Amino acid sequence: MAKIVFGMNQSLDGYVDHQELPAPSPALFRHWIEHVRDLTGSVYGRRMYEAMRYWDEDRPEWSTEQHEFAAAWRRQPKWVVSRSMKSVGPNATLIADDVEVVIRRLKAKLTGEISASGPELAQSLTEMDLIDEYRLYLHPVVLGRGKPFFAGSRPPLRLAASERIGGEVIRLTYVPA
Repeated sequence: MAKIVFGMNQSLDGYVDHQELPAPSPALFRHWIEHVRDLTGSVYGRRMYEAMRYWDEDRPEWSTEQHEFAAAWRRQPKWVVSRSMKSVGPNATLIADDVEVVIRRLKAKLTGEISASGPELAQSLTEMDLIDEYRLYLHPVVLGRGKPFFAGSRPPLRLAASERIGGEVIRLTYVPA
């Protein structure tokens, strides 16, 4: 059975604004490359999927690591939850209806980790009791605004692990209590 994991970079005050957070250190970027490479697949909300489409086509200015991340991202299956989109890109499947049923089937059919990406999607999956693990990547900045990591109700959680990644980021792993 697959495990659904919601994890994102965030500020100390709980916001997940990728345009405002500092660029990842080489160690953190390496962590994300390995994480994506090891995933069974990813479930995206529309906005997060549209942002991640940046990795669909190679760019000449990219570093070796960026090319590596893009290749790992392109290889993995993606499921995109959206009622407004009519189509999705390569290696992606659109989920417009019956989200809970589809995600429960994926969990039952697959093994490994499926990443859930996007705070609004995570809110819906939390309300459906589908997220098995929350990973908060805390950066030493305070933004004061942006999208909160927990977009809706805050589930009761239990700390399962903590890890320092690179010099300044702490990953806290929580499971439902």
